Amino acid sequence: MSITINKLEIENVKRIKAVKIEPSATGLTIVGGNNNQGKTSVLDSIAWALGGNKYKPSQPHREGSQVPPTLKITMSNGLIVERKGKNASLKVIDPNGQKGGQQLLDSFVEELAINLPKFMESKPQEKADTLLQIIGVGQQLHELEIKEKEFYEQRHTIGVIADQKEKFAREQVYYPEAPEEPISIAELIQQQQAILAKNGENARKRQNVATIKMQYDNSEDTVSRLQAELAKAIDERDKHKQDLAIAQKDAMDLHDESTAEIEANIQQIDDINFKVRANLDKEKAEEDAKLQREQYNTLTTEIEAIRKEKRDLLHDADLPLMGLSVEDGKLLYHGQEWDNMSGSQQLMVATAIVRKLKPDCGFVLIDKAEQMDQNTLQEFGTWLEQEGLQAIATRVSTGDECSIIIEDGYSIENEQHQPTAQVKPTWEGRF
Repeated sequence: MSITINKLEIENVKRIKAVKIEPSATGLTIVGGNNNQGKTSVLDSIAWALGGNKYKPSQPHREGSQVPPTLKITMSNGLIVERKGKNASLKVIDPNGQKGGQQLLDSFVEELAINLPKFMESKPQEKADTLLQIIGVGQQLHELEIKEKEFYEQRHTIGVIADQKEKFAREQVYYPEAPEEPISIAELIQQQQAILAKNGENARKRQNVATIKMQYDNSEDTVSRLQAELAKAIDERDKHKQDLAIAQKDAMDLHDESTAEIEANIQQIDDINFKVRANLDKEKAEEDAKLQREQYNTLTTEIEAIRKEKRDLLHDADLPLMGLSVEDGKLLYHGQEWDNMSGSQQLMVATAIVRKLKPDCGFVLIDKAEQMDQNTLQEFGTWLEQEGLQAIATRVSTGDECSIIIEDGYSIENEQHQPTAQVKPTWEGRF
């Protein structure tokens, strides 16, 4: 069971003349009073008595007193801690009557318990490091965060490039009527030359028809003029007539092909090829953008996997308070950073971490509790009682929330004090 403070007696320390307090075994005990009456001196005395001479006030002896400081604290495990005499030497007596020293106190008194502001006022990174230290996953989480940061930076760079390439691709002009490949002027010229050659052959054949026809006519004249040579002429005529029929038949199916389209393509080849290259550039830009986006999505998947590994690492860790986590080097409670937590949540987190650091330490000291409203105090006090923990706090107040009033260095029981009302907690999570 955690060790708490059963009773403390203080004389002639700083502003204190004589104070005797028996704090509640669990929950919140508030030491109230006006300014400069000795409230903070109570907490300084406890810190000095339990924490050692490093917490000794610079001027511990009460001004005007001829009697040296005296401190006596009785712990819930029966230990009696005393500092008294001119040198305020320490004496620790355990329940069996055996003497002990500071080493015995250090075994169960957590430094942050007597100096809670050291944790609460530390930087976000330091709070997170403290939590990771006590649950033993600091190095693993640090390595995962470095890996996540590397992937995040890679993804960001690739994302920027992908956005640029996608924008560039969108701005590229596209000509749907253009062919898929650039046109070769050499091929077009070869096609033109082949057609011209074919047309030339056609022209030759037509000329051949005219020549044969002329021969036939001459033969007819020869037949008329040269009756004597009629037989010969008739043979020649018949021969030429046959040749003529063949030639006419060959020429009848001839069709000249136009080179106009090729000539137009030759004239427009630069314009066509410009469009083809523009289309190819657009397709290349779209492909580049697609590849970049695929890399971006791959890195996103890897980052999510790392983040899940981090969440699983913290989920499986022995956390001091459910809902605590660390993200980007910052301590979070139910997803909220320290400065977004309520006052009671901050106290709960700090106290839970103190207890986790040293489970035997069942108390914390809190100065200047006037910064918290009544609801915050009630919520925190209720939580302390549920967890079996003890807190001793000072507050500039003489209201009924204070169990002890310090007045001119003396402790006075507050007759108006009412036990902390039980309110329904506004938080979730337990140890």
